[in-house]
Amino acid sequence: MNHKEQEHSTQNGSAFLKGAFIGAIVGAAAALLCAPKTGRELRGDLSDKITLVTDKTKEVAGVVGDKATELAKTVGSKTSDVMTTVNESRDNIMSSVKQASMEVTDEAAAASEEVKNTAKEASSEANQEMKPTRY
Repeated sequence: MNHKEQEHSTQNGSAFLKGAFIGAIVGAAAALLCAPKTGRELRGDLSDKITLVTDKTKEVAGVVGDKATELAKTVGSKTSDVMTTVNESRDNIMSSVKQASMEVTDEAAAASEEVKNTAKEASSEANQEMKPTRY
């Protein structure tokens, strides 16, 4: 470090100390000007603030209670709507499944009858071919 840098660092240190000293004086003056109120006045102010906070708390609790009641009604209504929709959908699906089941049963019966007839024909043809032919 050269000589100028050393002087400069000392000046910065002394400037900091001057600023801290002036700040302490201003802070002390502000503290004296804003001295606390008497005990009776302070208790009165605290009581007023506590009453104000209590009233606001009751007001907020009432609003929250009203909103919760409204929300519960809305949820109940929406749940009822969803339940109705689910029941209608279930009924529609059950009807479709029954219809499809009946159609499959009818087709299976028709196919079974067709297989039975084809088997009879094949049996009859086989019997005809099995008979000895006479010349």
